[in-house]
Amino acid sequence: MIKLICSDIDGTLLNAERELSALTVSEINKLDLPVVLISSRMPSAMRHLQNQLSIEDQPIVAYNGGLILAQDKIKQSTTIPFELVSEICRLNANNLHLSLYNNDDWFAPEDDRWTHREMHNTKVSPVLKSNIEVLNLWREQGVGAHKIMCMGDSNLVKSFYNLLNEQLSSELHLYRSKDTYIEIAPKKISKRSAIEFLAEQEFDTKLPKIMSFGDNYNDIEMLRSCGLGLAVGNAKPEVKQVANQIIGNAKEDGVAKFLSHYFKH
Repeated sequence: MIKLICSDIDGTLLNAERELSALTVSEINKLDLPVVLISSRMPSAMRHLQNQLSIEDQPIVAYNGGLILAQDKIKQSTTIPFELVSEICRLNANNLHLSLYNNDDWFAPEDDRWTHREMHNTKVSPVLKSNIEVLNLWREQGVGAHKIMCMGDSNLVKSFYNLLNEQLSSELHLYRSKDTYIEIAPKKISKRSAIEFLAEQEFDTKLPKIMSFGDNYNDIEMLRSCGLGLAVGNAKPEVKQVANQIIGNAKEDGVAKFLSHYFKH
């Protein structure tokens, strides 16, 4: 009865080298179903994975649901408004690394270890521009951020998270994917909202007929709402609690092995 498969990328689909294994590529290539990648990544950090999986004709969901593309056309776009981006930057009293994203633009404030870590993880290079320079540019363009990535010392990041949560939680999703990270997104979007949109607009199906894979807090709503929500073995405990089933670890081809068994390839 499954009509659509949606999968998170980091911590779910990629191996220890942050790459797609040969087994994962092989098993997804065998499927006679659409597969949609759904991630907090920017689109250009997802397209090379689409190409490897031969699913370039399928939609992609970037920025945790903030940007939905099909055939490189924007189907839905939701950003953090400019005024709110400006306020987040103002509240960053400890000068934590704030990377600002809009569509396929990634602006990193400096060439530091956090920038290099993201470059290594996503295979994408940013434009180096201070937050103030980006704000000046976006003020003129009238645009906001699809995502803000905060990175830095874990104690300072925790303090900043608490500040944002106290003052702006009604307007923002705040995901601590690691103790040194905060992923900041608009409150009204999620991976679930993106899948609901795609199910209705692109695939003419319903959530009970969708299989989804994930590992982190931002996957909880998606796994809970889909007909078959699957947590990899390395998932957060809270994610495992809402999943229909816990499968193998990402680093051990958990998704590929499950697909092989489920569809009996």
